[in-house]
Amino acid sequence: MKVSYSMERKDFFKILLSKQDTKPGASPTTALTSTLKRYKGKWDEQAVVYFLKHTMFGAKPADVAFFKKKNLKNTVAVMLKDAAMPTTSPINNYASDKIEDEQVQLGSTWVNATNVNGKINYRRRNSYKQWWMGLMINQDRSITEKMVLFWHNHFATETNIAENPVYCYRYNLLLRQHALGNFKALAKAMTTDLCMLRYLNGYANTKKAPDENYGRELQELFTVGKGPGSHYTEADVKAAARVLTGYKIDNKIFTYSFEPNRHDESDKQFSAFYGNTIIKGRAGEDGAYELDDLIEMIFATDETARFICRKLYRFFVFYTIDDATEQEIIIPLSKILRKKNFEIKPVLQALLNSQHFFDMAFRGTTIKSPADFCVGLMREFNVALLPPGDMFAEYSMWEFVHNQASAMQQNIGDPPNVAGWPAYYQQPQYCKLWINSDTLPRRNQLTDRLLSYGFTAKNGSKINIDPIAYAMALPHPEDPDALISDSIQMLYTVPIADAEKSHIKSNILLSNLQGEAANHYWTNAWHTLIEKPDDAVNKKEVLNKLKNLYKYLLNRPEYQVY
Repeated sequence: MKVSYSMERKDFFKILLSKQDTKPGASPTTALTSTLKRYKGKWDEQAVVYFLKHTMFGAKPADVAFFKKKNLKNTVAVMLKDAAMPTTSPINNYASDKIEDEQVQLGSTWVNATNVNGKINYRRRNSYKQWWMGLMINQDRSITEKMVLFWHNHFATETNIAENPVYCYRYNLLLRQHALGNFKALAKAMTTDLCMLRYLNGYANTKKAPDENYGRELQELFTVGKGPGSHYTEADVKAAARVLTGYKIDNKIFTYSFEPNRHDESDKQFSAFYGNTIIKGRAGEDGAYELDDLIEMIFATDETARFICRKLYRFFVFYTIDDATEQEIIIPLSKILRKKNFEIKPVLQALLNSQHFFDMAFRGTTIKSPADFCVGLMREFNVALLPPGDMFAEYSMWEFVHNQASAMQQNIGDPPNVAGWPAYYQQPQYCKLWINSDTLPRRNQLTDRLLSYGFTAKNGSKINIDPIAYAMALPHPEDPDALISDSIQMLYTVPIADAEKSHIKSNILLSNLQGEAANHYWTNAWHTLIEKPDDAVNKKEVLNKLKNLYKYLLNRPEYQVY
């Protein structure tokens, strides 16, 4: 079958599957599913790897083995458990002969410090990003870290605009507190979050000079969005701005307050989209309660639930939403969300348990974000293992990973604007924006580097991929065919042809050795490695061949997608 390069993979599956014959009495072929019916297919290694790559950063072999022993229902239940809040805080890893921090000793946390200046703020913001990257790399078996990134992209802020690193840290904790909680509660809390007040000028919004920045983004980007059912008006933006007047930041003690004398006490009229609602103006301290009225009004619209369900769908399943998906997936999910009073967990539970989520048409259709690629790589190959307790070495490694992702156009903590990263929303390219002539070579360079000279942490520890250790964790590394198949099964979400596997064995792993002689050569070399680990010549030979194998597999397009 000839397939146009412009054809979506999903469309290709539709054509392919429509041409399959199902004889009477035979098992039905895989077909595109457009409902939320519970998935009843195989819970095998392929399904587990696919599930984990979408809900965590990478599919660690140990995690795959752990969840393979469970069924899907129990796996989803584990993944949706509320994760504990971080037990660590970002530290002073920046003190040097060029900069001192009189309030915070080297190695101590700065999150309660009140001294601020440009040099210290810059270094603390970097420390904050490194700490966050460490949480991603060392995540529990939970969807929480993915949800924190989802909310960061949704309620986007930039550290270089918020400036105060304490505000950025508290913003991160807010995302974590509500990661699997209530969307409505998060939207309200985010409105008075110090980082957001600073980022979108909420602190400067007064009755004498209303600032429309947050009132606009609250509707356009955070709640009702710009979808087909969103018909708020410019007058609604102005009215929302007036509701939100009066909030102020105290930059000395890092708190916000509501100042009645800065608040617009007049009534605020909204459009027919909001049922011609009038939010009654309130005087004095009661003016702060107008925020509750605003949130209730916005969340009463059907479009708010549909908008956030579309974003969840694009983040966790597929970037294109056609009419069938809107009717059979998005609208039913939005009804669940509204019925559960905007609790996010029931929506994720329905989606992750569904046949639709596991549809073969979605396998390998989404290009990994730089965070997924870099963090997933570190986790899948256990690159992140360092001697415990050396915080400075850990921070240097986390900085390395963060900088790699940033060079690939995803600077965690600093999305390009209030809309987040374009690859999550920009039609029609979406995730294709992650790949270009600069970022793809960087991905290949990172995997090649970690399989060769690696990265040296501050304590001198070498951080790299150990291909021997990875192969040893596979069921039959002594069998070259099984080694290649099992590696592909663990690293890719889509299969490759047997002919291609044969090519990989003869031309990549075994350097043009052919037939049974090739198999015997590899099996003997592997057994020698196990039985005589001090045989340096044999170990080097096995190591070099495994490096060639994994460099090749990690550079292929299949590792760039999930």
